Amino acid sequence: MSSNGKRAQGAAPGDEVGQKFHCDNCQANVTDSVRISCNECPEFDLCTTCFSRGIELGSHRNDHPYRVVTRHRFPIFTETWSADEELLLIDGLRQFGMGNWKDAADHVGTKTKEECEQHYNEVYVGSASWPLPDMDRQFDVKFARPHGDRKNGTAAPSKCKTLSSQPSNHEIIGYMPGRLEFETEYENEAEQVIKDMVITDDDSPEEVELKQIVLRIYNGKLDRRLQRKRFIFERGLLEYRKHQAIEKKRTKDERDLLARIKVFARMQSREDYDTLATGLLNEHALRQRIAQLQEWRRNGITSLDDGVQFEAERSQRPSRRASTLRDSAQLLDRLQKIVSARSTREPEPPKTLVRKPTAPNPLDIEHADGVEMLAASERDICTRLRIFPRPYLVVKETLLAEYARNGILKRRQARQLVKIDVNKTSKLYDFFVQSGWIKAPGRAAVHRAAAMLSTSATTARDYAVKQEP
Repeated sequence: MSSNGKRAQGAAPGDEVGQKFHCDNCQANVTDSVRISCNECPEFDLCTTCFSRGIELGSHRNDHPYRVVTRHRFPIFTETWSADEELLLIDGLRQFGMGNWKDAADHVGTKTKEECEQHYNEVYVGSASWPLPDMDRQFDVKFARPHGDRKNGTAAPSKCKTLSSQPSNHEIIGYMPGRLEFETEYENEAEQVIKDMVITDDDSPEEVELKQIVLRIYNGKLDRRLQRKRFIFERGLLEYRKHQAIEKKRTKDERDLLARIKVFARMQSREDYDTLATGLLNEHALRQRIAQLQEWRRNGITSLDDGVQFEAERSQRPSRRASTLRDSAQLLDRLQKIVSARSTREPEPPKTLVRKPTAPNPLDIEHADGVEMLAASERDICTRLRIFPRPYLVVKETLLAEYARNGILKRRQARQLVKIDVNKTSKLYDFFVQSGWIKAPGRAAVHRAAAMLSTSATTARDYAVKQEP
């Protein structure tokens, strides 16, 4: 089993020098020894011990065809390069590109990039039968000798890894130093307009002129993009950490001053802008020094030594104030402990605090939606109950519709119909009753009885009139 997954494309069995192989059964390292590779099961290897025991694992059976894989350590072109290493070098250059010696050396696994480049130039490029190497060379040694002081056949680890030109390999996110480009450029979508543009002989003069105008617009965008990139490069703005360290050493007033004059950087050269910034910083420092001297004079200080002593004492005032506050806090803590100790000795009856109910603040509905549909009394009730006009109108319509449908509406029914605060519902119910829109159940019965009596009296009077001669 290979620790790097599948073998490199085009690699022959036994030529994976840069890979590690383990027995799929006992996990023994068989990279530098003989291993048995199954021809039917992909990436299935066994050591000779497990193979002799007839191990069957997963879909592998001991009657599958197999092949014996060994290392090709004999030299073919030079005494320090084995056949496996020669194959890996050619395969690495084919995969990663000619001249990419770092990745080719990693693919070989036992040589450095300098050794790979030197070997290829001497054996292949410098061969008399170029592009083929000298195929008639003979060697007396059986195995290729490791180069230099690497007796174990492994390449010396590189001290640092060369970073590729990617946006994540720079202190400025999105910048690719190898290409001097940004991941997101100025006018990043400018190429979308001309990517499918084609000028052919069949185009009319108007179409050609239109396409030329589009190209001139695109060129203008490129000029502005280059101008901004040139500004960044010339001013050294890519050295973010350096500028950040310089900014940390400045005071807050100096940073604010430089931030206000950054707008002039595009209008001046680097030397002129640096001169302007330095002059303004010096002016700012002089103004601060003059203000300090004037303060010393107002406080009766007439010498620089007294001024230095004054500043030292003033810098110590916050620490003295903090220590005073700390001592006061400690004293207060001790007094509280004494009071609590006395209170435990002589317990006092607990005092209950009665909080007086406070009326809620009235709601301002002068500019609320639907306020023009309310009467003055309705606006007053909405203000006191803190209800907006629209919800009030919905409540009003619901209760009056229920009263018109049944001819009677109780307070409990109103609370069930309107899912708001029961106190607000009761007050709205009373308001509707006072306004005459709803009659209370008791009053309704009285009115019905009075109406019945009036009707009976009228009927009796009419009957008496009819009976008179």
